Amino acid sequence: MTHPWPSLPFEAWKDTCATLHMWTQIVGKIRLVQTPWVNHSWHVPLYVTVRGLTTSPIRYNSRVFEIDFDFIDHRLLIRTGDGQIKTMALQPRSVADFYQNIFAQLAELDIDVKINTTPNELVDGIPFERDQQHRSYDAEYANRFWRALLRADCVMKEFRARFKGKCSPVHFFWGSFDLAVTRFSGRPAPEHPGGVPHLPDWVAREAYSHEVSSCGFWPGNEAVPYPAFYSYAYPEPAGFDTAKLRPAAALYHSGLHEFILPYENVREAPSPDAMLLEFLQSSYEAAADLSKWDRAALE
Repeated sequence: MTHPWPSLPFEAWKDTCATLHMWTQIVGKIRLVQTPWVNHSWHVPLYVTVRGLTTSPIRYNSRVFEIDFDFIDHRLLIRTGDGQIKTMALQPRSVADFYQNIFAQLAELDIDVKINTTPNELVDGIPFERDQQHRSYDAEYANRFWRALLRADCVMKEFRARFKGKCSPVHFFWGSFDLAVTRFSGRPAPEHPGGVPHLPDWVAREAYSHEVSSCGFWPGNEAVPYPAFYSYAYPEPAGFDTAKLRPAAALYHSGLHEFILPYENVREAPSPDAMLLEFLQSSYEAAADLSKWDRAALE
């Protein structure tokens, strides 16, 4: 508990990870339907807090509410601007039970919201109201995941501050279940091919309407069964896959078309923050230089 970068082996908590992914999708979709559209879907993510994740304030008619995951006391909180609070314990429970409870609590607060219950960006997603399969919650690993996000969020904000061109906030996308920050060259990009499961092609095309260098952190999945930091460019410039990044532990994943740096390498480094910053900076430099970005104007 004293290590700022906690151990986070994917196999030890992958069932909790899958359940938490669906819970954050439910909460994220509530924010989505109540928030004006922002370019590149910047209106949909969650944000890291000193206790977990939050939607930030959401408008509902003349009222305002927000929903927070608290991974210290392991509660979900729905709070309104007029002082009302509803809570739900974060504990082993099915996605269907979580879905029913959160909407029952919103109804008690006189908040009537409707969401699309099909999970996004998953091939075989089960509609939330029918999902009895995902029901795991290991409080220790949920807390470790949040603490890893908290450290990554701090470093990624430091990296973001070096750029004066258009840049996203550091935010948590519940669709792909990752923390991300994206820099833009300012130039239009070729039309994205789309094809993301349960995500309209127009959403992906608007998200990648302009050249980007994007980086982030994810906890692991079946394709990469360990937590890792990543970096990619869209469109990917020629030679990006063979670029020499720092640190030496960074490697190019040909299936994902991304560079990845295993979280464990960062965690075990003498200076984890410095190693992560080095990876973020060198991967950006590779993308920007190979794509001939106007770095003097952007940095």
